[in-house]
Amino acid sequence: MRIVRFSAPADLGVGSDPLFGLLNESDSILILKGDPIYAGITPIDKTVNLANVRLLAPVIPRSKIVCIGKNYADHAAEMNSVVPDEPIIFIKPNTAVIGPNEIIQWPRMSERVDFEAELAIVIGRICKEVPAAKANDVIFGYTLANDVTARDLQKKDGQWSRAKGFDTFCPLGPWIETEFVPANQKITATLNGEIKQSATLDLMIFKIPQIIEFVTNVMTLLPGDVILTGTPAGIAPMPAGSTITVAIDGLGALTNKVSTRG
Repeated sequence: MRIVRFSAPADLGVGSDPLFGLLNESDSILILKGDPIYAGITPIDKTVNLANVRLLAPVIPRSKIVCIGKNYADHAAEMNSVVPDEPIIFIKPNTAVIGPNEIIQWPRMSERVDFEAELAIVIGRICKEVPAAKANDVIFGYTLANDVTARDLQKKDGQWSRAKGFDTFCPLGPWIETEFVPANQKITATLNGEIKQSATLDLMIFKIPQIIEFVTNVMTLLPGDVILTGTPAGIAPMPAGSTITVAIDGLGALTNKVSTRG
C-alpha cells in the first residue's frame, strides 16, 4: 500500500489538512481516518485525485530521525574513511523534514551543500532491543530521503549535528510503501538531469535487520521515527537554484529544488 500525506483545497470538501490516504494505480486517493501509523489503516468513504492535492512529507517524526553513516563501502572510500565495524549513528532533528517539491534552503553559514540519496525506514511501533530476526515486525514501511549536508561545516566541526541539522535538510517522500522489500533495487540521485549516484540497495554494509537491532539496542524507537540507511558514492554539491531527485525502484521519486544562496 502506498500511503500519502497531503493538503487539499478547501473547495474539495474532503476535510482539514493534513490528510492521509491510500494511493492506488489510477492516482485516486482513498482518504483515511487519522494518521495510519497511530490510528491504523481505516478508510472513510471519500476519495480525491492525486492531481488535485499537494503531497506533503509522508511522515513528520514526533521524536527523531536516526541516520546511518558510511553504510556503503564506496561512499566510505570517497570520504577517505575505512569501512566501519559497526553502524555509525547520528541524529537529524524532526524540524529538518520537508516534503516533495519543497525548497531546500541554503544556510547563510555554508559554502557547500550536498545531496545524499537514501532509503528511509518508517517505524510503526514502540520498540527496544529488537533482534534482527524480528526487525520486520516493527517496520511500518519505507520511503525516500535526501540527507542534505553542509559539507564544509561537517569538515569544520568534526561531527555532524550542525551540518545535517538545518531546517529543510531532510526531504522525505513521496509516500510510504508498506509492502516494499529491500533487495537489489537501484537507488539514484539525479542533479539537474544528470545521474550522480547510482547503486543497488544490496550494497549496504549493514542490512535493514542489523540496523534495526543495533539502533534499538542503543535507544527506544517510537511510532513514526525514521531511520536513514546511508548513501552510496557520488555525493556532490547542489548549486543554488538546482533540482535534485532521489529515486529507488518501487518507491518512486522525490524531487526538491535548492534555494538561492542564503
